[in-house]
Amino acid sequence: MGSSYVPISFNSKSYFCLKYFYFISLLVYCTYTPLIYPLSVQLYPWRVSLQQQLKIAASQSALFHTALSTWQSGGSMHVRAYISIFFTQVKNVLDQEGFGRQKRGYRSINEIDIKMTDPLFSKQWYLINTGQADGTPGLDLNVAEAWDLGYTGTGITIAIMDDGIDYLHPDLASNYNAEASYDFSSNDPYPYPRYTDDWFNSHGTRCAGEVSAAANNNICGVGVAYNSKVAGIRMLDQPFMTDIIEASSISHMPQIIDIYSASWGPTDDGKTVDGPRELTLQAMADGVNKGRGGKGSIYVWASGDGGSYDDCNCDGYASSMWTISINSAINDGRTALYDESCSSTLASTFSNGRKRNPEAGVATTDLYGNCTLRHSGTSAAAPEAAGVFALALEANPDLTWRDMQHLSVLTSKRNQLHDDLHQWRRNGVGLEFNHLFGYGVLDAGGMVKMAKEWKTVPERFHCVAGSLQEVHKIQSGERLILTISTDSCQGKDNFVRYLEHVQAVVTVNGSRRGDLIINMTSPMGTKSILLSRRPRDDDAKVGFDKWPFMTTHTWGEDPRGTWILEVGFQGDKPQRGALKEWTLMLHGTQSAPYIDQIVRDYQSKLAMSKKEELEEELDEAVERSLKSLLSKN
Repeated sequence: MGSSYVPISFNSKSYFCLKYFYFISLLVYCTYTPLIYPLSVQLYPWRVSLQQQLKIAASQSALFHTALSTWQSGGSMHVRAYISIFFTQVKNVLDQEGFGRQKRGYRSINEIDIKMTDPLFSKQWYLINTGQADGTPGLDLNVAEAWDLGYTGTGITIAIMDDGIDYLHPDLASNYNAEASYDFSSNDPYPYPRYTDDWFNSHGTRCAGEVSAAANNNICGVGVAYNSKVAGIRMLDQPFMTDIIEASSISHMPQIIDIYSASWGPTDDGKTVDGPRELTLQAMADGVNKGRGGKGSIYVWASGDGGSYDDCNCDGYASSMWTISINSAINDGRTALYDESCSSTLASTFSNGRKRNPEAGVATTDLYGNCTLRHSGTSAAAPEAAGVFALALEANPDLTWRDMQHLSVLTSKRNQLHDDLHQWRRNGVGLEFNHLFGYGVLDAGGMVKMAKEWKTVPERFHCVAGSLQEVHKIQSGERLILTISTDSCQGKDNFVRYLEHVQAVVTVNGSRRGDLIINMTSPMGTKSILLSRRPRDDDAKVGFDKWPFMTTHTWGEDPRGTWILEVGFQGDKPQRGALKEWTLMLHGTQSAPYIDQIVRDYQSKLAMSKKEELEEELDEAVERSLKSLLSKN
């Protein structure tokens, strides 16, 4: 009564059947190679051949020998228990820990000899960090490895959407793409910055130098992608922004411009909630669907400079699925004082914002042929990312806008980044993320190597997983807990099995909007902070109206199951409010995006993700074998 296993007596026929099952079972695992063998070799190259280990595990198993002697003597055993333990042993073989071996004669990245004649190159610690300005050696973008592989941005055009660029600057002139440039502030083809006594309009020129400053010309420093072309789109220098100027800028020359870099957004005052208007949203959608011959324009966005008083999920540009939101770290791995945190940030690069040492800033070009060491903010972080993406695009021009996001997730590294407020965590498929730094700092060398052999990710689907439209009251000292259970549109054409982006479209207001906090937990247990407290936001009327809070922290997860939304107030004074709507939107693929990708670094996030997929394939094979056997009995 207490066991679900049924003892079966074995005659010669039973013995033959079970022995036959054993060999069929072994065959399933040893000849499942058309699907898993290439993957297993990539994932587990340090192991003895998969087939050999499975044979060893089976032949040396005490359970197997005991079972065999029992069968031969006409005894009995619990068939299902045997099957379960046998397959457990097989999986244990696959889960063995590996150990390292070093290739002799390999030249490490630390031995790559990069020599530049540019006077500020030695101060560009974000390119090669040797400890300048009390930084942490090795904490950089790893561009040296990408350069050493021959990738410098050749053939790639990056547009700086800003207050114009000094295209006459001797460090930019040779890489300036006039055809792809335009001035939407003055409506002419010359995006030169407007002069002011305080050099207020130096922003775009500084960003341009980070990306495309020429190398070995004895001027200023070196761009991340120093052979790329840079276009100037002047669109920030007018009294007020308009939807048509933004839309025109974002959609300018999408078949020539590969990457659009934006170091701007709504006011970072800790109380603004704003995003792209209708025309700009349509321009972004058209860009990712039609730009670059259908591969999609790549939009890079600075996550914002509102610091702990703000949340970049209140910025509709940085939190868009169609943009890659970039945060920053300083040269010793700490957060900058202006860094905003949010669940939509994908990755980070470098800037300054904590140290008084001027050499801890970002060295780049400045107005009127000058150079500067003082560029900072996430304004400096986004162009660095654009430069890294240019290197990856040169390595593989067929990368789509989604490929670039996947590469960012998989090759960004925790390195020595540390966040005093938010811990590093792993999501349901083992990808490590941080609420401020995203998936880590971009690694140019790692990205170009993976990009070279990358296969385009599968088609993307969208599933409205559920919606709650009732009014729910929110009280201070309590947490409103809501759930949506979903099969992720399984059985339909738009089924989503592997997540990319998740949106929680929320309508909520309160007596003080800044005290609202919202968390969401996935079925695999990953908690995303969709909204943190913003102490400067006193709004009591508008709230959030169908605002699409977005998270990237559940990347790669299976969305099927129960999602939990937690809403409450955080602050000294009692507040009250109401949530009127929560709609859960899932975006991702039906088939595994990494199953065919080649693994070079077996400790990498790609190897980890592919191991999850392999284990799922094995689980399914076990289940099919069990069902087949039991149905015959």
